[in-house]
Amino acid sequence: MMRFTIVGQTDIDQTETVSFVGPPHALKALAACCAQGTVSIAEILVKLGFYDIDLSRRLREQLAVFREHNTEEDSAWIEEKISTDPNYDLPIVVLSESTRRLSLQPSKLGLIVFNLPAHRIVQVQNSYANLERSDRGRVRRDGKPTTTYYSYALPVEWTIVP
Repeated sequence: MMRFTIVGQTDIDQTETVSFVGPPHALKALAACCAQGTVSIAEILVKLGFYDIDLSRRLREQLAVFREHNTEEDSAWIEEKISTDPNYDLPIVVLSESTRRLSLQPSKLGLIVFNLPAHRIVQVQNSYANLERSDRGRVRRDGKPTTTYYSYALPVEWTIVP
């Protein structure tokens, strides 16, 4: 599993950061979403469904539960979860210093940060496979790869570090 942290815009033009631990094949799928000009977290979660509908649905559902229990003014629910489970790996929205620390903690295969407004992908730690500017991946259904492929090419304004 790999940690993905995504910085994006909200519906009211504010910045929001979401972080989750997911399967490493999501790396190419998220890059494909970026290649389509995605700027918001909501948009990336919808577009992710073209490549892995199950992952997209699960993330949207889990983030909805997170948002039901947490706000910027009251994040006691997630603070308690993080303090009792140092390996907490369900999706979070960064609301505090402890959620920020968690969002920057690599999982087994690493940590990738997608900064949508800055058009930058940072491979903080990547033990899976280096992300390419253009590549292809397999569409997934029911958690399994299908025989259908997708391809992507990041526009020139996007940078991949390192």
